Amino acid sequence: MKAKQAFFDFLKYVVLLIGSFVVFFPLYSVFVGAFKTRQEFYTNRLSLPSTWNFENFQIAWEKGDLALGLGNTLFILVVAIVGNVLIGSMSAYALGRFDFKGRNLIIGSYLVAAVIPLITTQVVTYSVIKALGLYNTYGAPIALYLGADVIQLTIYLQFIRNIPYELDEAAMMEGASLFKIFRSVIFPLLGPATATVVILKFITIYNDFYVPYLYMPDRGLRTVATAIQSFVGPNAAHMEVISAYILLIFVPTIAMFLFMQRFIFSGVTSGAVKS
Repeated sequence: MKAKQAFFDFLKYVVLLIGSFVVFFPLYSVFVGAFKTRQEFYTNRLSLPSTWNFENFQIAWEKGDLALGLGNTLFILVVAIVGNVLIGSMSAYALGRFDFKGRNLIIGSYLVAAVIPLITTQVVTYSVIKALGLYNTYGAPIALYLGADVIQLTIYLQFIRNIPYELDEAAMMEGASLFKIFRSVIFPLLGPATATVVILKFITIYNDFYVPYLYMPDRGLRTVATAIQSFVGPNAAHMEVISAYILLIFVPTIAMFLFMQRFIFSGVTSGAVKS
């Protein structure tokens, strides 16, 4: 029995080591590649740099117009995330707090939309964006990112259903309207859900290449994801500069996660209702 348990423990650690290698090896490859010259990158790709070259970061910042890309990305992120939080939380409040005809149909529609491959709707989506005059403007990605998806709706619904309805009744007795109940009672208690949605949306939008590439081809509208094309030539790519660029744009993602993750696990109604 002890031998069997020891075997399973050994197997468990082997699987964990393999999993850790799969996760961290690409990060290691990008990190060491960012400090190498082009020749060294292709001759000694996985070894540590013989001399730590920081010129790649300067090239990545200047040639990649990283300041411009960060500014454009930040503007799209702020507008899209604020809209997502408002639309997602309000939709979840209506679906989670009120019983009305067609509620299950609306929730089912979100689920159906989630399983439809995006590629099958891109021709229609592109035509709509062009017809609205949003092509090659900030409005195109913002409009596409703005809608509440099934993931954020599910997150908000789970939190709203755990908020005691007695809070709503107490506010109604004070003469509060439904909008004021949502603004003053419900939304402040959705902090952990909002933090989760912000992190998920931030990573999704920040890393998205397809939407900005298709709907904002103008050079002045490039984002941090599309600016990486600056280092891809007709015959080869400057992989050492791309590695440095990836490290630079990786910093905001880590900073956002470290700042927001402390809100995720906080209690949603701790002390809200006293017995």
